Amino acid sequence: MNHQFEIEAFYDAECPLCLREVNMIRRLDRKHKILFTNIADPKFDAEAYGKTWDQFMNEMHARLPDGSWVTGVEVFRRLYTAAGLGWIVLPTRLPVVSQLLDLTYCFCAKNRLRFTGRCNHQNGSCRVPHDINEVS
Repeated sequence: MNHQFEIEAFYDAECPLCLREVNMIRRLDRKHKILFTNIADPKFDAEAYGKTWDQFMNEMHARLPDGSWVTGVEVFRRLYTAAGLGWIVLPTRLPVVSQLLDLTYCFCAKNRLRFTGRCNHQNGSCRVPHDINEVS
């Protein structure tokens, strides 16, 4: 990871919801503290990061300069802080607010393919193949 960045965020550029959020954060990140890595890029190799593509697809991941990982809502907290909006993050750390955000995020992450019309309606699958050989 390039150490000039405070955080490297892994996102699915084929997901309209994800892309909208990432584009907004990019605009806010005027000091370029965030590196965005598109997991939908055919050249993306999850194994190079010690993870599976499904892990990246199931939950938002980010890597810190020391090599440690954060996932889920914590990624967004770190992204907004890096973009200079730490004041928005403070209330999200309150116990009840934090728990509600975690539950909401889990529900949205689990259903984002369905919400964005990316499920295969013929077989009911909501798994997006990454390997070209998986496409039927």
